[in-house]
Parts: sequence; structure tokens; C-alpha cells
Amino acid sequence: MGTRIIDPQPLIFDHAAQFFTVSDSQFAELVDSWLEKGLVQEWQGIIGKLNVGGQFVSLPSSPPRYVGVNGMRPLADSLLSETSLVNVVRPCWISKLDPFNGMWYLSENGKPQGQFDAIVIAHNGKCANRLLASSGLPLIARQMKRLELSSIWALLAAFEDPLPIPGGAASSPFEGAFVKGVDSVSWMANNTKKLLHSQNSGPHCWTFLSTAAYGKRNKVPQENIPNATAEKVKVGMLGGVEAALGLPKESLQKPFYTRVQLWGAALPTNTPGIPCIFDPQGRAGICGDWLLGSSLESAALSGMALANHMADYFQSGGARPEEFAVGLMNEFQPLGGHDIGQFPGLESQKQTNEAQAYELAS
Repeated sequence: MGTRIIDPQPLIFDHAAQFFTVSDSQFAELVDSWLEKGLVQEWQGIIGKLNVGGQFVSLPSSPPRYVGVNGMRPLADSLLSETSLVNVVRPCWISKLDPFNGMWYLSENGKPQGQFDAIVIAHNGKCANRLLASSGLPLIARQMKRLELSSIWALLAAFEDPLPIPGGAASSPFEGAFVKGVDSVSWMANNTKKLLHSQNSGPHCWTFLSTAAYGKRNKVPQENIPNATAEKVKVGMLGGVEAALGLPKESLQKPFYTRVQLWGAALPTNTPGIPCIFDPQGRAGICGDWLLGSSLESAALSGMALANHMADYFQSGGARPEEFAVGLMNEFQPLGGHDIGQFPGLESQKQTNEAQAYELAS
């Protein structure tokens, strides 16, 4: 859940999660509380499927699509500001986990960072694997190593004038589109309309996300992107935007601001299909969206499931640890979904639309 604000204009971009949907009743309660507090709002703009050449088909407005009121990042920050039980230490890069006398001792480059009854890994990349490799948690380490992740490029671009985009319902331009048939782009969204509800005044801030195949083909260390790669990706993705919109080559207006970012461990491509993993012998758990899918809803449900499971374990006194082992032996299965993640409820709606289109064609 990332939002980038560029001053002094300011320019605003959601450059990670673009929106989310709700299908689970437990998650729905959480989202209702966010709505009451003014943290999220429904994204009322037109969203649909954009086929190469500029053919656009809008998606129904149900299920509702939600976004953070000032971007996705402030919503994530608000979770922390509302709790009195969590102490976040920044900056702190835990480099070692040491089990000793029934406790976990954490350190950052040799500097002690406290001792704890249990640990939770909420990270799905190489950092987690490096930590677990020498932690004495072979079952959890094995499950983490089974996880496979895609890479996705994000291109943030601000334009002086509106883009010439196809209309949707009532010929209104779309605000977000799943792009089909373009190698370099899988999604495009107008942040200015989504977050600021601006019609035509001021700059137009767009987020373009690549396909996973394009991300894999152009993968580099995300902490140190070579300038040549950044330029190549920018040109390639803007060319993909032209193709998606059905514009002549090199006719797209030049953006006055651009930035590329690589999400090297963007989305899972396989999953064990369980809410959480917990090793009672090691008092260690794993949570994350990848355990259930690749959506914001999956992330929330995973975190809540692990919290409840660990609470039950500690309340039991740890007398029967084998009863609390979960997810340590589950096999992983390929994960379906779009290059930019899953949207619970939206997939079934899209399948229904495609079935109806097939029947009409028949």
C-alpha cells in the first residue's frame, strides 16, 4: 500500500495497491469501520477492460471498489496510529534471530533489539529467507522457500493535458483499466480523478503497471536500478500505453514528470491457500496476503487469523503444542489472477460478463 506525493505541485500517485474489494464478512466489518472514520471511500469512477487498439469495456460497479481517501499509504499508517499495543521501531533492520531459553533474542548487526515470546514474519522476500536460514525453524523456512513471486514495474507519469482515452458509460472517460494484449502494460489509472476528483484542471497523474512477463524480462536489483534500464522501461511502457489506447506511435504527449519503480517481489504466483502458518515448537508464525491469494483482503484476513491463533496458543499455556501446528506441511498450488493482483468478487463478475458475451455471440 504505497502512495507517493511529489511536492510542490503536489503530484499524487498510488504506486502499489490500486484499490480493493470486499467479499469476506470479517473483512467487511473492518472496512465498515474505515468508512465510518473517513479513511476509505468508494471509487465511483469507471473501471474496465482495455484491449489493445483502444477497445474499452466497462465493468459493473458491483462489487464496490474502495480506495484510501488520501491514497493507500495513509490507510496503512492509520492502522498503526490507532493501536496502543504495538511499538514500531524505525529504522531497524533485524539481521539475526536467536532462540534461547524459550525466548527469541533479536539483533541488528550485533546490537540487541530485545527478547520476545514469539516472532512473526510478515515479509515475503529474500530478507525473510535469510533470517530463517539460521534460525532453527526448518519447517517454516521450507515453506517460505516454496513461495514464488513476480516482478512488476510501476511507471508514474504526470501530464499537462488529459490523455485521449476511450469513453465508458455515457461516454465518460475511464479512470482505471486492466490492459489486455499489450506486452509492457497490465494496468493504468488516473490518480488525479481517483484521489482528487479533479475533472480537467491541473496535472493528470497516471500510474501504469507492467505485466509480470515484462517485469521478469527487465528485472534488475530494485535498490539500484541502472539509468539505462529505467529509461528503457519508461519508453517501453509509454509505448505500451499508446498501443493500448490505439494511438499512433510516438503521438502520446510527453509527461513532464516520470519515475519508475521496480517491485522485485510484487505478487505471489503460488499459494498454500491457508490463512497463516504457525510453528508452536519454535513459537514462530507467518502471515501475508500470499497465504490466501494476492489481495488486500487476503492480507487482512491472514494477519487476523495468525493473531487469533497465537492468542489461543498462549492462553492454552503451550501444554499441547502439536495441536496448534498449522500450515507447516501444506503444498503450494499455482495462483490465478491478474498481473496486478486479485480482487475478490470482481473475478466472478468478470466471468459472468464473459459468459453472457459468449451467449450473445452464440
